[in-house]
Amino acid sequence: MIVFVVRRLTLMALTMLLASMVVFVICESTPGSVARKLLGPFATVEQVDLLAERLHLNDPTPVRYARWLGVLIGVVSDPAADASLGETYQDSRGNRYFGNLGYSTLYKEPVNDVIWERIGNSGLLAGIAFLIVIPLSLTLGVLSGIKPGSIRDRVISLISIVTSSIPEFASAVILIAIFVVLLQWLPGTAPLETTNRWTIADQLILPVTVLVMYDFGYVTRIMRGSMAEVMAQPFVRTAILKGLPYRQVILRHAMRNAMIAPFTVILLQIHWLITGVVVTEVIFAYPGFGRMLMDAALFGDIAIIEAATLVAVTIAVGTQFIGDIGYMLLNPRVRFK
Repeated sequence: MIVFVVRRLTLMALTMLLASMVVFVICESTPGSVARKLLGPFATVEQVDLLAERLHLNDPTPVRYARWLGVLIGVVSDPAADASLGETYQDSRGNRYFGNLGYSTLYKEPVNDVIWERIGNSGLLAGIAFLIVIPLSLTLGVLSGIKPGSIRDRVISLISIVTSSIPEFASAVILIAIFVVLLQWLPGTAPLETTNRWTIADQLILPVTVLVMYDFGYVTRIMRGSMAEVMAQPFVRTAILKGLPYRQVILRHAMRNAMIAPFTVILLQIHWLITGVVVTEVIFAYPGFGRMLMDAALFGDIAIIEAATLVAVTIAVGTQFIGDIGYMLLNPRVRFK
């Protein structure tokens, strides 16, 4: 077990390192682009070239990547923080500390002051959606899977397939047309700012509903298939024939074994709900991680893109690691070496 954990943690670190290298090479392969963003569109070519030289942007890509990595782990000071450059770079944590993600040319702030606030907003949205999706999906999946082919199974399967097949932008537009334009019951945007008419809770209703509608059907179908397979196993029939209460057979015997396959899928929803809800956040003007990443990509904010990619990879490999541990706990027959 200890060897497995060490191996996976090492693999996680190597994965994040490789991902950061790929993103860095793609984003910063063109010298001078960062200098242009810092100075703005009205700067002269001479000003851009001078700033690029002062920031060492003309160095070879491996050298620049090593410098960026040194800034990240706190070994090297961020060149953009040099007061002689005349930029308004101010970081209350200083110019050299572990976890320094650089300076955002879009928001004119250190990346740490931007990205963690946006992750917190997406975490709020994702947490509410997750707390609704998982109990709802597991309940419907179990009810559908214990009697495959029944009317209840067909109805739940139909609802799951229909909702999961409707894109987020389509369901968002439909809900906005009904509850915002027609009925005027809810706000059409979610800036997370309390107004005289709408509270933050009101603003979260439609984005959460869109995520739940799109996501619960997929998890329900996975749980339904796993439950139907377990219900056909001999140990379930034996438990029923022994006279155990049907409720006890479902909750204590079938559910544990049926959760093995959906467990990994459930953990993947955490990554998707935090980093993959760009469409929902853009439609509702929600200040989250996905919208921040899209704005940074359109603007060309390299520091934000690199930091967001690193965070996304960390969440992905972290949930996968937790999934492996949970899979082993749910299925004692599995042993990692």
